[in-house]
Amino acid sequence: MLQDEVKIISLPKILDDRGNLSFFQNDDHIPFVIQRAYWIYDVPGGEHRGGHAYRDLQEVIVALSGSFDVVVDDGKEKKVITLNRSYNALYIPKMIWRRMENFSTNSLAFIVCDKQYDEGQYIRDYDTYRNLKADEDDI
Repeated sequence: MLQDEVKIISLPKILDDRGNLSFFQNDDHIPFVIQRAYWIYDVPGGEHRGGHAYRDLQEVIVALSGSFDVVVDDGKEKKVITLNRSYNALYIPKMIWRRMENFSTNSLAFIVCDKQYDEGQYIRDYDTYRNLKADEDDI
């Protein structure tokens, strides 16, 4: 089930009067070795990002600034998760459709994943994705 696969990871928070600090590191907080990091910013109002799944790639998404929604979908169930705290990370395993939307002004999405960029990882057509998920579920 979707709620068993996609999950919020609570990151460490070091509180300080001068400003707070959060972090993550391989093995301690992230369930994979990080191979790539990227960030999404300056998203115009009303636009969305994503709208795809990865064949064999895991990722963790953090809202470093502002807020946005991540709509996750396993082909049977959809869930909307709002990210708006920099000490919460969203883990998304392979073969979960995801779309990011409702970006606030000056929001910054930071994403790490367990593979380097490879266009062949992407499933960009939702019907193709659902067919692949159905085949996966039959195994």
